[in-house]
Amino acid sequence: MLVFIDTEYTNPETKKQISIGLVGEDGQKQFYAEVLANKDECNRFVRENVLPVLTGPVMELPELRQTLLEWFKGMPRKVVLAADSPIEIRLLMDLLGERPSNVTQDWFDLRPLIDTTPYHAAVCKYHEQPDQPWHHALHDAKAHREGWFAK
Repeated sequence: MLVFIDTEYTNPETKKQISIGLVGEDGQKQFYAEVLANKDECNRFVRENVLPVLTGPVMELPELRQTLLEWFKGMPRKVVLAADSPIEIRLLMDLLGERPSNVTQDWFDLRPLIDTTPYHAAVCKYHEQPDQPWHHALHDAKAHREGWFAK
């Protein structure tokens, strides 16, 4: 099963995790959580576009790690992560500390699809809804899923 992932982080230099969103290919299995962020570490873009759309829950890193590992245990025996950046994969693996046994080493790179008309249109259409903002990790992951199906 493909699992679409998106993360938000403080800035391109330090990349401290703010939030993570995952949604399964079937759309039924999803996960979202946030880590308490130091606003002083966030760049202007993050302060203006990410922090205002955070919805919680907020977890400490050890709790988030354990909760995510348990979430992956409930997934099928083969999970392929799908992301629009290798940074997303690295942040997830850093957060987990270990690769769950059902998560493959390889990941599905969405970057070749981003500039295609069907993918882009589907992502934009998803985010047109007022309760589905851009730069919210779960909504961005869901938008990636919509774009992938539109390809």
